[in-house]
Amino acid sequence: TADKFSHSSGLDENLVALYKKFGSRKIIGVTSHRRENLGDGLTNIAGALRDIAQRDDVALIFPVHLNPNVRAIMKDALDGLDNVAMIEPLDYPNFVSLIKHCNFMLTDSGGVQEEAPALGKPVLVMRDTTERPEGIVAGTAKLVGTDRDVIVAEATKLLDDEDHYLEMARAHNPFGDGKSSQRIADIIEKSLSV
Repeated sequence: TADKFSHSSGLDENLVALYKKFGSRKIIGVTSHRRENLGDGLTNIAGALRDIAQRDDVALIFPVHLNPNVRAIMKDALDGLDNVAMIEPLDYPNFVSLIKHCNFMLTDSGGVQEEAPALGKPVLVMRDTTERPEGIVAGTAKLVGTDRDVIVAEATKLLDDEDHYLEMARAHNPFGDGKSSQRIADIIEKSLSV
């Protein structure tokens, strides 16, 4: 699980170096790539990330999608900020490591809405709707849309209000507890021994 990934010798050296570099800061993991956000939405997201990065106590690690439209907007807004690491996309073990090391995730990804709560990480969903409403209902995720001010306000609340942070981090994960494969194996074993 996550501990296996965080101690694996196969982790990207550059990612591990970022953890060390940003060690005293609250790391925010970022992903943004959805087609529905291209244009004004992505520009607003980039502006919000820039605003959040003005804080001395945070660092953003952002595996940037390969789409040149995404890269251009993010580069224009975030290039040159010492506490923003725009990196190449990560393989799964390294991405899980990022989630584990971050304080929370800012994302428009559906998968991250399921993965981050499994590691106790709140998720701010930079979309107006989600195909995973269970996380919103459970409180592990919050829809913040692509409004720059709303994204900054909700990120600030997670950074500054410990009770709010813990409420989201400790909310019941509606996507399971990670033990389904063991339960399936137990059922199969039991049915074979009858």
